[in-house]
Amino acid sequence: MSHSHSNRGVVYKGPGEVAVENIPYPKLEIGGRKCDHGVILKVVTTNICGSDQHMVRGRTTAPSGLVLGHEITGLVVECGRDVEFIKPGDLVSVPFNIACGRCRNCKEGKTGICLNVNPARPGAAYGYVDMGGWVGGQTEYVMVPYADFNLLKFPDSDQAMEKIQDLTLLSDIFPTGFHGCVTAGVGPGSTVYIAGAGPVGLAAAVSAQLLGAACVIVGDMNESRLAQARSFGCETIDLTEEGDMADKVEAILGEREVDAFVDCVGFEAHACGCNHGKEAPATVLNSAMQLTRAGGEIGIPGLYVTEDPGAVDEAAKEGALSMRFGLGWAKSHSFHTGQCPVMKYHRPLMQAILFGKVNIADAVNVKMITLDQAPQGYADFDGGAATKFVIDPHGSVAA
Repeated sequence: MSHSHSNRGVVYKGPGEVAVENIPYPKLEIGGRKCDHGVILKVVTTNICGSDQHMVRGRTTAPSGLVLGHEITGLVVECGRDVEFIKPGDLVSVPFNIACGRCRNCKEGKTGICLNVNPARPGAAYGYVDMGGWVGGQTEYVMVPYADFNLLKFPDSDQAMEKIQDLTLLSDIFPTGFHGCVTAGVGPGSTVYIAGAGPVGLAAAVSAQLLGAACVIVGDMNESRLAQARSFGCETIDLTEEGDMADKVEAILGEREVDAFVDCVGFEAHACGCNHGKEAPATVLNSAMQLTRAGGEIGIPGLYVTEDPGAVDEAAKEGALSMRFGLGWAKSHSFHTGQCPVMKYHRPLMQAILFGKVNIADAVNVKMITLDQAPQGYADFDGGAATKFVIDPHGSVAA
């Protein structure tokens, strides 16, 4: 296959700025080493994620020139010679976590903290700061390593293309929201509070319903995102309004606490009520301890960082947050942190989509855009649009 293809991608230029630029066509190599276990994908869909926004807002140490994008679905166009089970022409979902399949953590199913794909720390992702230097996938073509292990092949490409707006969410936010609920102990009859009605919060809300929750309450400060949560049967709390959170939960449930709490906000959290314009990075974690019943569990898929140059105070700049941890201890809470190990969930969630058990694209309000519209998509998403932007770089979905 000729390597004279061109390639374009969304590049981080500096705080508040992304641009679509020409970038190299991918090679089956990483850092000068041959990558015979990898494949090259023609990208079918690639989504803009809230964690991309943390970088684009200048809230990480991301370097200028980083090619963004870790939510990738694509068509295999070339396979390395060691790839045995994935073939050219396969339509595949790419977990955002890159995992070798060979280390201790991968063997235990902890693919979010693979030990071999990032020299700096456990865990890697495409197009992400401190995540191993892998080129992102908001591009026309991208290289995916350890393909046999990482990729989820859709059983029927035509069927998959019909549901691609749902299936594109398997690369990250649907498993991430689901993982938040699973780690919070959500099951049949649970009462659940979900902090944040961005795409991951909405995906968590759908996941809680799929897991059999009795009542799902979503809290946010953005009215259009709360309306989106109500559109598929959630209760909502507007956090810009005054008043005690427990009172608001009691008005819905008749009780002042929930069984399970999922933090889909992360480190750029803002205070509630009259202070809602002010950042308070631990506010969601403190609410979690207040609102979760004794013995309850707290899932934290929302992103927290070790370095935040834009933080409110010196401690928060290195991820040290002021939490009322004694309350959580007194209530025997469990806290579950970290990246979602996508592979644990993507196959069953694919089946839920293919058999019509869940309409995740409707729930998160997928909007298809072209690669050239990506900078505008970033701006609209940053402005609080109740939308999940999905890039269609080759017009293959439009067709």
